[in-house]
Amino acid sequence: MFGFVVSMYMAVLNRVETFDDDSGQSTAEYALLLLGAAALALLVLAWATKTGKVTTMLNRVFDSVIGQVT
Repeated sequence: MFGFVVSMYMAVLNRVETFDDDSGQSTAEYALLLLGAAALALLVLAWATKTGKVTTMLNRVFDSVIGQVT
């Protein structure tokens, strides 16, 4: 998964370097920022799925809310 993200980053970076002028630079920077954010989100999601900590936290929150309501 990480290799895919790196290859996508390199493809975008190579595409950006082919232009001599600055037209579209902010779009390319925005695309790289979104790609980085997506990669970070995937890493956090993989960690949360693997450890089960998010499930435990949500179960505690729901149990607490249900306990307050009943």
